[in-house]
Amino acid sequence: MNYLIMSYSHKNSDLAIREKVAFISDEKKIEFSKKLLKYEAINEVMIISTCNRVEILASVKECQETLKYIFYELSEISNMPVGILEKKAEIYEDSAAIHHIFSVAASLDSVVIGETQIVGQIKNAFKVGFDNGFCSQKIARVMHHTFRCAAAVRSSTDISSTAVSVSSVAVNKAKEFFDGNLAGFSALVIGAGEMSRICAEYLIKHGVNVIIISRNIEKAQRLVDELGGTTIAEDFSRLEEFINKYRLLFSATSAKEYVINNKMVKEVDFERYWFDIAVPRDIQESCKTKNIQLFTVDDLKDVVSQNKIFREKQAGIAFSIIGKFTMEFYKWLQTLQVDPIIKKMRDMAKRSAQKELDRALKKGFLPKEQKDEVEKILHQAFNSFLHKPTQNLKKVAKDPEFDTIVQSFQYLFDINENQKKAINMYKCEYHMEQDMSNSSLQPKEK
Repeated sequence: MNYLIMSYSHKNSDLAIREKVAFISDEKKIEFSKKLLKYEAINEVMIISTCNRVEILASVKECQETLKYIFYELSEISNMPVGILEKKAEIYEDSAAIHHIFSVAASLDSVVIGETQIVGQIKNAFKVGFDNGFCSQKIARVMHHTFRCAAAVRSSTDISSTAVSVSSVAVNKAKEFFDGNLAGFSALVIGAGEMSRICAEYLIKHGVNVIIISRNIEKAQRLVDELGGTTIAEDFSRLEEFINKYRLLFSATSAKEYVINNKMVKEVDFERYWFDIAVPRDIQESCKTKNIQLFTVDDLKDVVSQNKIFREKQAGIAFSIIGKFTMEFYKWLQTLQVDPIIKKMRDMAKRSAQKELDRALKKGFLPKEQKDEVEKILHQAFNSFLHKPTQNLKKVAKDPEFDTIVQSFQYLFDINENQKKAINMYKCEYHMEQDMSNSSLQPKEK
């Protein structure tokens, strides 16, 4: 059995290719998984698909011919030549595949190192695969260790503690003016491009009601539909009204001239915090008044640079953790082989019987001339006693529950150390937590 991963990510494929190979719904994942499992060399399969990556993880009997089959099927649904798909894909096998998926879950392979969204996306992909019977014992083993590894990276490093984009730094800066808590407040995001999307994502994460304003209302609405949560789109004609109504404003358009000028600014009785993260600038500098604090890209770039350096150092620590987890995973797999466990139990039974036989002979409880006959009887007795447990152990060898059962055997018979702790290690919650707020898009207060 081999582990195999075919990967298309922001590192090896541009957006045009990722869009074609993406699985935009669970239904698409289910449909393609069924196709792959028709191939006899594929045991189990799981598909991860996000805006930045597509990962096809499979348990296979062999790799080379299986890869050809997956490329062919992927070509059929994406309408892309096999040659291009082969050229762009990164292929990982066995320990390299395990190391890769651990790295992905720990967000070391993400556009923004340390982001936490990817873990939830992997959990959701596992849920779809597991609930539909596309992945079972072999991939479940990988996933359980994947989530443990990701948790260990988060708890042992500060890789997720600092923002590394201008958008995220701007949101963190805004938090300083609200005692570190933006939940319930409303913010304007001007523009519907990538920078605006990232900014809106960070705001939503912090519980902010987001109002997206763009000259292209259709594009703004598409972004709102993508982001979900407490997000709405408003027409650009209402810009002047809104900039004088809300405290928080983030602007990231591609306009060549000012989007907000000083003539649009009205006197209000509350403090406003504006973040101009566009180049060239969206907000006229003279808009800065006694109750408007205005921050530009230059005001934030030093923080971004320092945070990137910090995260790179933390990533080094994280990779060492992932390397350790990869080795431990394969070491753990070796302990789950049935035959050595059965042999160990039989050896233990034989030693116990021999010990008691020698004791009986030494104490004179048994004549020496009967030793061979009694030894045969004892041997038949422990073989008979172990027959049913042995048969049951072999019977469940391919079931998802097997790992927990075999670890229980190991613990009960004291075959390996620390097995009591390992029994609970196999548990895994793969359901994504959704924090959907139904609150209205009204500001908490001015």
